[in-house]
Amino acid sequence: MTKAPNTLRRPAAARAWRGYYGLIIVGLLLASSCQRKLNQLNGRYYSARDMARLKHGQRAVARPGGTKTKVKTTAPTGSGSVATTKTVVKRPFRPGNATGVLASVIENARSYQGTPYLFGGTTRLGMDCSALLQLSFADAGIDIPRSSNEQAAWGDPIKPTELRPGDFLFFGASPGSQVITHVGMVTVVDAEGVEFIHASTSLGVIENSFEADYYLSRFIRAVRPRL
Repeated sequence: MTKAPNTLRRPAAARAWRGYYGLIIVGLLLASSCQRKLNQLNGRYYSARDMARLKHGQRAVARPGGTKTKVKTTAPTGSGSVATTKTVVKRPFRPGNATGVLASVIENARSYQGTPYLFGGTTRLGMDCSALLQLSFADAGIDIPRSSNEQAAWGDPIKPTELRPGDFLFFGASPGSQVITHVGMVTVVDAEGVEFIHASTSLGVIENSFEADYYLSRFIRAVRPRL
């Protein structure tokens, strides 16, 4: 006995598959809508990574009122490389309680925020950590030593619990090291903690929290400059 052609079954199967794909598409659209709602904050949408950073109190996303500085680097002609643009996000400064000349010095240091790091550099085109301090004091009419080791001797040692704006913080290259390789200046001491400004090798001139594990583990000493 010869079987009847399967012409009637195929349209039904095709309709079933179309209905199945339709459900999948609707599900994806709903999931996308839910994801956008979950990642919405203050009228803006953030990626899942940025939302996680916000929830954990990290300052990866600029606070309202922050500004951005773009530094464009163009590849040499004929190198075959593509020009790139790096965006540095600036955080709004927390107000400090420095007074007198130290308030001016801190304001000077903050004016360099976003300047790229350059070992031995002493200009806005690039500077290192000790140059940031020297330039900030020079802008206020005060001469201080050039190197971080000389700056460590240009003041009186103090305890971390005694920190106030204008004090110098010295760090080693690795946890537990006692060899000074980096310096920063305290900008804020308040109920939220201690902030300091420095020329980071990776991010340039920036303010960070002194209580961060990375800096506490490399901290060597604090010095109050002699003014």
